[in-house]
Amino acid sequence: MALEEPTFTGGCLCGQLRYEAKGAPGFTGYCCCADCRKASGSGFIPFIGFKAGQVRVTGRVLLHALKHDDGRTAERNRCPVCGSLVFGGEVGKAQGHTIYAGTLDDPALFKPTMAIFLRDKPDWVVLPPGLTLFEKMPGGDAKAV
Repeated sequence: MALEEPTFTGGCLCGQLRYEAKGAPGFTGYCCCADCRKASGSGFIPFIGFKAGQVRVTGRVLLHALKHDDGRTAERNRCPVCGSLVFGGEVGKAQGHTIYAGTLDDPALFKPTMAIFLRDKPDWVVLPPGLTLFEKMPGGDAKAV
């Protein structure tokens, strides 16, 4: 008997924009970068990363793309009706998507393993113990702290 793949469902506040992600995520955590803080109006964005082929989106999206000084582009999708920030990555173009954990139908599915961009974390943000911590984006010369 094969184990059933996990399914993550969720969407915006009004229900117009929905997603379904099947299978295990590639990564989970909190991003404390200034960009995520300002986009979310919070101290971080809790994210769950999936390959694009794992995610199916229904409904209309309002895409916002912000080019960073280092060459990266942050692509975030909101519901054009209620304004909820739902996921990252342009549908049909991105290799992966980051689902924002606050939009999950079942928030207990969020199991964070890391926190990134700690250099930008406000002192008032308290992270759970046991996470792998990074001063900036993991990869390249970024080392866990």
